[in-house]
Amino acid sequence: MQQFGIRTEDMPAEMGVFLTAYPRDGWSCIPHFDAGLEILEKDHDALHVVLESFAETAGRTTSLINLNEEQARSEAGELHGVVETVEACLARHLGDEEDLAVPIILHYRLRG
Repeated sequence: MQQFGIRTEDMPAEMGVFLTAYPRDGWSCIPHFDAGLEILEKDHDALHVVLESFAETAGRTTSLINLNEEQARSEAGELHGVVETVEACLARHLGDEEDLAVPIILHYRLRG
C-alpha cells in the first residue's frame, strides 16, 4: 500500500484485506480514482480538526456544569454548533466514501 501512498495505519482491517486482495492497479474501472482518494484524505484531515474541537468544547462544557451554570450554558451553545459541524463533515465524508467504494465493490462483485 505504501508504494501507492495509501495511508493504512488507521484503516479498518477489513479494508486492508480488500486493498490487498484487489490491487489498486486494477481499479481503472473508476474514473478519477486518485482524485477521490485525495478528497477522502482531505476529509480525514478536516474531521480530525473538527473532532478535536468537539472534544475540547465538550470537556469545557462538562467542567463548567458544576462551576458556573451560566458559562456552561454558553459553552453548551457553542458545543451545539460544533456538533452540527461534525454532522455535516461526517455526512460529506460518508457520501464521498460511497461514491468511491460502491463502484469498486460492484465491479469486483459482478466479476465474481
